[in-house]
Amino acid sequence: MATGHEAAANAPTAGEYIVHHLAHLNSTGHAQKSIIDFSVINLDTLVFSVLMGVLGLFVMWRVARSVTSGVPGRMQAAVEILLEMVNNQAKGIVHSEQSRKFVAPLALTVFVWIFLMNSMDFLPVDLLPNLWQAIQGDHHAYLRVVPTADLNGTLGMSIGVLLVCLWYNVKIKGFGGWVHELFTAPFGSHPLLYPVNFLMQMIEFLAKTVSHGMRLFGNMYAGELVFMLIALMGAAYGGSTGLTGPLLWIGHVLAGTAWAIFHILIVALQAFIFMMLTLVYIGQAHESH
Repeated sequence: MATGHEAAANAPTAGEYIVHHLAHLNSTGHAQKSIIDFSVINLDTLVFSVLMGVLGLFVMWRVARSVTSGVPGRMQAAVEILLEMVNNQAKGIVHSEQSRKFVAPLALTVFVWIFLMNSMDFLPVDLLPNLWQAIQGDHHAYLRVVPTADLNGTLGMSIGVLLVCLWYNVKIKGFGGWVHELFTAPFGSHPLLYPVNFLMQMIEFLAKTVSHGMRLFGNMYAGELVFMLIALMGAAYGGSTGLTGPLLWIGHVLAGTAWAIFHILIVALQAFIFMMLTLVYIGQAHESH
């Protein structure tokens, strides 16, 4: 049996703990140091994204099956409030009734899916990673459970929104009309301005897509990191002496509780912001310069 000193010596440092928890379970089987490598797939992001999507579909399906015209239950009432909120936002931004038949359900899907993925941050930091390590029998096994704290996931969603916007640009304005707009807006239709207009349009598409994904990623990544720091405060309790240990434990409980309550707002707000920007960008695709 290892002594206390040996256990302390073998325990990871705070930096090693955080670096390990920020590494993905990916197709290479080890921590990936390169930020951009299209040959690497973050399997944990894919799995938890799909699981949250399936969970969202299942919950909405169960609510739809149990809908009653009488007094609604709490779950039905909550879903009806959500549907009304999304529908009102879609009406105010996308003025085409035909387009809203697709856009409003898309916005609802975006909100519910991102809300559920964000909510994975409420699970104890070490719960699923430690369970995965036990299953694998490998103390160095990696697992991240918050898909929206992975830039690949959030940029993937924002690129999906970009593709929808490009589709509506062509559908509403026609391919020729959209190409004409690319070269004549925002500065006018003078031939000398064509290159400048086209460059500005490309910068706009790029900036909107990158900022759309980066905003969600940045907030969720920061929230995940704060939870890890709070967890380290609690872990330091066992190796402290005197009053330091109990004070660290009390601080861990208080900070964890306060941050979890505040994080509820962040989880819902980030899902709402991503949904609203999706509606705004699609609404802009319906407008002509």
